[in-house]
This record gives sequence, C-alpha cells and structure tokens, in this order.
Amino acid sequence: MKNKIVVVGGYGHVGTTICKQLGERYPGQVFAAGRSAERAERLSRETGGKVKPLALDIRNPADSDVLNDAKLVIMCLDQTDTAFVRSCFRNGTHYIDVSANGAFLTQVERCGPEAAAHGVTAVLSIGLAPGLTNLLALEASKLLEQVHEIDITIMLGLGDRHGEAAIAWTVDNLNARFEVIRNNRSVAVKSFTDGRVADFGTDFGRKKAYRFPFSDQQTIARTLNVPTVSTRLCFDSAMVTALAAGLRATGAAGFLKVGWVRQAAISGIGKLHFGEERFAVKVDARGSKGNKDAYVECFLQGIRQSDMTAKVAVSIADALCRKDFPYGVFHIEQLFELGDMRDWLTKEAAVEIRLDGNLHSTV
Repeated sequence: MKNKIVVVGGYGHVGTTICKQLGERYPGQVFAAGRSAERAERLSRETGGKVKPLALDIRNPADSDVLNDAKLVIMCLDQTDTAFVRSCFRNGTHYIDVSANGAFLTQVERCGPEAAAHGVTAVLSIGLAPGLTNLLALEASKLLEQVHEIDITIMLGLGDRHGEAAIAWTVDNLNARFEVIRNNRSVAVKSFTDGRVADFGTDFGRKKAYRFPFSDQQTIARTLNVPTVSTRLCFDSAMVTALAAGLRATGAAGFLKVGWVRQAAISGIGKLHFGEERFAVKVDARGSKGNKDAYVECFLQGIRQSDMTAKVAVSIADALCRKDFPYGVFHIEQLFELGDMRDWLTKEAAVEIRLDGNLHSTV
C-alpha cells in the first residue's frame, strides 16, 4: 500500500517546516529525503522519529525505486529537467512542486497526459508566490465579469530568515530577462526594471516595486485567461530595493554571474537581518462589471514568508492524501480556492478584498 510522503529537500529551510507539520499529522509516514543522510537523520531525531530519514539523489534514476511505496512527493528543490517528475508519474505517485521557476513548471505542465494516464494528480504553483498570489488573483477575477489586467506586487521583509536556495534564486534573477503576457502577447522584459508604486495599505503604505520573474504572472495569464499580467518585487527597505534597481540599471548586476561574487552576495544577504519578518502581497485587478469599469484590490499580510510557503504545501499535501482529485498536472488555482485555506489562513495572515474601494470580504 502506497502511504509514504517523501519530501525532497526535506531538511532544507522550507522542507523542514513541511516535514515537521506533516509528521504531526502522519507520524512515521513522512520521509525527509536528500543527498545528506546525516542531515535527514538529524531531523528525524528532532521529531522523535515522526519524520523518517531517506537518502535520495534525484539525479540517479535508480533511486526512483523509493517511489514504489510513495503516495506523494513534495519537491522543495529546483530541477533542470523532468526526469524525476516523470518517474513519480510512472510510479503512480502524486506530486507537489514548491518552485517559482516558470520555465521548469511549463515543462512539467507538458507531462500532464502522462500523469493522467498513470492516475496521478500533480499540483504546481505552491507557496506564497506563486501560490497564494494565484488564489488572490482567482478571487479578484471572480468579482469581475471581464478581467483586463492583473498586477501582483510582493514585499519581502529583510528581517525574515530566508533559505539559501531562495536567496540564491533571487540573486540569480536580479539580472534576468524573461517573458510576460501583455495584451495577449508574449513580451520580453528585464528584472528590476519598469518600477511601479503599489499601495499596501495602512501598515506598509506605498512602495515602489520592480519586475521579477515569479511564475505566477505567466501561469494565471493562461489559467485565468487574463490579457495582461505582471509581478513585481520590493523589500521593506526602500533603500535596498533602490540598490537592487541601481545594480540592474548600471549593469553591475551582471557581475553576479561570476562565481565568487555570486557566492559572496548569497552569503552576505543570508547574514542580513534588519527590518521586519513581515511580508505583504497586493493584487490589483482591473476590468469591468455590469458594463462599467471595475477595480479589485486584494491585500495579504503575514510573517515569515518561508513558513507561509510551507503551510500552503502542507495544506495541499493533506488534501491530496485525504481526497480524490482529477488526474493530470494543475496549478493551485485550477483545483483550489482561497476559502479552502481559510481554517489555517485566518490564524496566520490578514486578508482583505475590496471592490471599487469598498470592503468586500476578509479572511
């Protein structure tokens, strides 16, 4: 009987929280997997054996034998190809991916027929962004008869403790060029350009944010059929946000491709802990309702972004373990709604949705 939950990268920053929370719900069935048996065993001891250790290198096809008893795999590592994902599908193992890499998620989407053929449900866009941003965009689109444009803005607190993988992803993408959808056409843009001011509400006020390659902007353009979508990033420190934009504008961000410069930047950012642990998300949707222009604002605020990502993953994992869903590859907004998260989200974050400036709902 397939009953194991394998968390790949399970002893990492986000993976540890996922393992510990799922270990409480499914003691002895959760496996922290990765190349370091020592780190996996250390986590197992910390949980009193509720989480089991598992040595696993996803680059080695022989290791796919561990999937024979796995009901679900939660992937917390970035991947460059779909070999391991397809191994999950062929073994009839459900799959969740905690990744913001749009190009890779598109590769997984193309494996949808294979997942369906093997009775597998795969859910992508799991976390804060993508994840809750997708669900907020879904809520906004439901309030409009036609959606013309969605702008997503994410503010991260520099006082938060971010995992090395998340910091590395951010550093690697400061100088990125990527595609967005504008007026139903794919357009190339650059990270930390095209700054725009977003109003995060009373607590945080107005902050200038810049384009960044979170995958939600490519995904919801397709899944929600929105002609124009953008995602921007800023930090709680306007100075640090301006510094990142300045590095991009002057071309200095290009030096981050040099190995030792990149590693120094990752290490230095990891040691920075000023500002707050809080994060904020703002989703602005413009469209029409009742033959009139309409405008929806969605606000989400909480603390510890990585913990929020883990909690979304735990919620989806629990649902896949307990209920039946359609087979294939889906993004979170295609199977779930914000209301499905209500029980735990009300304790962890403040959510407010406004239609044409008037309060519509809260979570």
